[in-house]
Amino acid sequence: MKTRSLGKNGPQVHPVGIGAMSFSNFYGPTNEAESHAILDAAMDAGVTHIDTANVYGMGTSETVIGRYLAAHPDAKDHFTIATKGGITRNPDGPGNIFDNSAQHLEAELEGSLTRLGVDAVDLYYVHRRDASLPIEEVAETLAGLVKSGKTKAIGFSEIAPSSLRRAHAVHPVAAVQSEYSLSTRSPELGLVQTCAELGTALVAFSPVGRSLLTDTPLGFDAVQELAFLSSNPRFVEPNYSANIAAVKGLQSLASDMGLSTAGLAIAWLLAQGDHVIPIPGTRSLAHFAQLLEGADRTLSGDDLAAIEKVLPVGWAHGDRYASPQWNGPEKYC
Repeated sequence: MKTRSLGKNGPQVHPVGIGAMSFSNFYGPTNEAESHAILDAAMDAGVTHIDTANVYGMGTSETVIGRYLAAHPDAKDHFTIATKGGITRNPDGPGNIFDNSAQHLEAELEGSLTRLGVDAVDLYYVHRRDASLPIEEVAETLAGLVKSGKTKAIGFSEIAPSSLRRAHAVHPVAAVQSEYSLSTRSPELGLVQTCAELGTALVAFSPVGRSLLTDTPLGFDAVQELAFLSSNPRFVEPNYSANIAAVKGLQSLASDMGLSTAGLAIAWLLAQGDHVIPIPGTRSLAHFAQLLEGADRTLSGDDLAAIEKVLPVGWAHGDRYASPQWNGPEKYC
């Protein structure tokens, strides 16, 4: 089986991981049995990397994973587990605040380890940067967590290439997690390149465009039931209908190539560099199988050109986040 390195000198993992936000109710109702079925399928398919966070369902995702690990002792050796900290509820009003203090990150990691039922995680990310603290200071905190044995490596989510360089100068950054897909290509403005240069894995979340890059995108009525998507610019009209129309070309191309659309979207991401690791989330075993198709297909130059023709860079209608959703991610060019 082909593998990819989760950071320079990091563990070798399957090219496609599992984004475990889907183990909470973020994209629709789910339950522990469905989530455990995905983990069973991952074990059978050789998928090894799980990505979760303390705020996914306010601990639900980690708890579900922890119960699976407890019931399947061999899974602890099979899976490479990443989690995140740094986002907390605003006690004075709606929304979140970001806390990268040593006290907060250490306490949140302790809670994550308890829910997961492990002594250490393989990778611990700062979920969002706290602008009040120099990133060098935060990297020092994370380095201390490595020294303590509670995480084997460190990462950051949604940071700029310049921030990555600053943090990496303090302690090797194994991974940066960012949204990256055929519908969100901003990482190509420096992050893809900087990660490759430094030996940092680029862990791509939402690799199938929050369902847009699949054979069956979420219907407009279903979108209205989801708090995040119902206000997301790409899923409000007229953008929603324009995006559904735009992806028909990719759906047709995927069919001609003998792939699902999701499988082709994953294969495209994997072709962007050996350091790119998509982490799609799903509640469906059938969809999980489609996602894994991408790991088995190596795209030619002609294939990539055909994809670019049907979905040229910049094709998506609407920003990837609404204004309140942009609180936290670093923009860069």
